[in-house]
Amino acid sequence: MSGNAHDPETLARVYRSLRLIRRVEEEVARIYPSDKIKSPVHLSIGQEAVAVGICDVLKPDDIMSATYRGHAGYLAKGGDLKQMMAELYGKGTGCAGGKAGSMHLVDMSAGVLGMSAVVGTTIPIAAGYALALKREAQRKNTCRIAAGFMGDGATEEGVFAETLNFAALHKLPVLLVCENNGFAIHSPTSNRWATKALCERVATYGIPTHEISDGNVFSIREVAEKAISEIRAGGGPQFMECHTYRWREHVGPNEDYDDGYRSRDDFKPWQDNDQVALTGAMLDATARDAIDAEIEAEIAEAVDFAEQSPWPQPEELFSHVFAD
Repeated sequence: MSGNAHDPETLARVYRSLRLIRRVEEEVARIYPSDKIKSPVHLSIGQEAVAVGICDVLKPDDIMSATYRGHAGYLAKGGDLKQMMAELYGKGTGCAGGKAGSMHLVDMSAGVLGMSAVVGTTIPIAAGYALALKREAQRKNTCRIAAGFMGDGATEEGVFAETLNFAALHKLPVLLVCENNGFAIHSPTSNRWATKALCERVATYGIPTHEISDGNVFSIREVAEKAISEIRAGGGPQFMECHTYRWREHVGPNEDYDDGYRSRDDFKPWQDNDQVALTGAMLDATARDAIDAEIEAEIAEAVDFAEQSPWPQPEELFSHVFAD
């Protein structure tokens, strides 16, 4: 969806998406200790702006490939919240029939490819789908694109370089997005990268690159809108490195600032730059309160749906084993 970043409709839509993701994940964190959620959870709290800024300018029939930290991407792209919550509960009404859990969300009706817990695997999957979209465009004169999200750790996998080369060589309609939160689990980039020049490395493949350091959802959205427009016009792949910060522990609902690998002082600037709060403050209070109330009702309904849904039937073990 295009439009001026600060026009009322876009502002309200962006805020709603940010707020929905934040509140869903806070609710997941609240429920998690009860053991009702049957899979590990990797929360995107603090990182919402990347998924929202990019998915807001994707079309409904565009494709998005995300990582195991994928709640934000799933919801920002329009994935079904009831089915997501049921999947976390391991229920038969979940988006993957209760088989996949938090790390493998999928909703192809919203253009959400099945997510993967293996670091780096979403990169070639996004490129592969982009290749299919390019061939579709040649047959049907369409202009759909794929957006592939990855963490900074994934850029160290060999498949990252291989995919960059393939995507550039074949001018694939793919936007590759690095959500750089500074850590591969607990290892900072300073212990892993010889230089911080990630965009410079990507640019050697002839791919246009964009580094957004301020974490601002509208900065991300503006860059994504221009990049996606150029990709649709046949310009080939583009790459965005979006600096962000994970507020909670790598996996689980808690904080981890006492674990010795980062400090609360590092967190403070990102907390002050919280895009959920700052974007909400741009709205009229009455309009913001109405959005907030709508979101709370939606979440409560999704949790109730998950609670009341049945467990998968035993026969479900034998479905999706072989292609139909």
